[in-house]
Amino acid sequence: MVEGKGISQAVISRLPRYFRYLGELRDDGVERISSQDLSRLMKVTASQIRQDFNNFGGFGQQGYGYNVEYLYQEIGKILGLDVEHHLIIVGAGNLGQALANYMNFEKRGFITQGIFDINPELYGKEVRNLTVQPMDKIEQCIQENNIDIAVLTIPKNSAVKVAEKLVGYGIKAIWNFAHVDLNLPDGIQVENVHLSDSLMKLSYTISCYENQK
Repeated sequence: MVEGKGISQAVISRLPRYFRYLGELRDDGVERISSQDLSRLMKVTASQIRQDFNNFGGFGQQGYGYNVEYLYQEIGKILGLDVEHHLIIVGAGNLGQALANYMNFEKRGFITQGIFDINPELYGKEVRNLTVQPMDKIEQCIQENNIDIAVLTIPKNSAVKVAEKLVGYGIKAIWNFAHVDLNLPDGIQVENVHLSDSLMKLSYTISCYENQK
């Protein structure tokens, strides 16, 4: 595998989709696939697929295609899925509980070790195999469970302060669902997820389609 330094965000954003489709092909018993067949399946041009994979060394042979299992494993390594990541969820509302209940994260190696909230009425509530705990238990959980990712599902007015505390506790990355962009020190990885932005993009595509009729 070739290191992905300097790879464009557009390429990186396509890797999880490649990984997902290859996993489905593997589960269906497909052993080899050409870039043309993968192109038809994913609605991405074959040349784009080859260009994307060439950023990491290619993976295939001319006229022979790709070994599905090998390519699946190699893309998993590029995405860092060959090691376990331990995470906590900060915010035990509807979204936080839904994420805690999503078992597919564990299949990908993302192990949820705790869920926390400021609301005393939620303390002790069972969410799958987790118990909602007060915020003052977060630091201990991070230190005892080697937590590297925090998931924020809290209001934006408290997200910045909470994120700064988490960084101080040793968190390396934040998956942020709060409706505010986080600007944290260099070396702290942040993925801002704005659900309303995605819905507005969908609204735009609907509008464009309707106007073309």
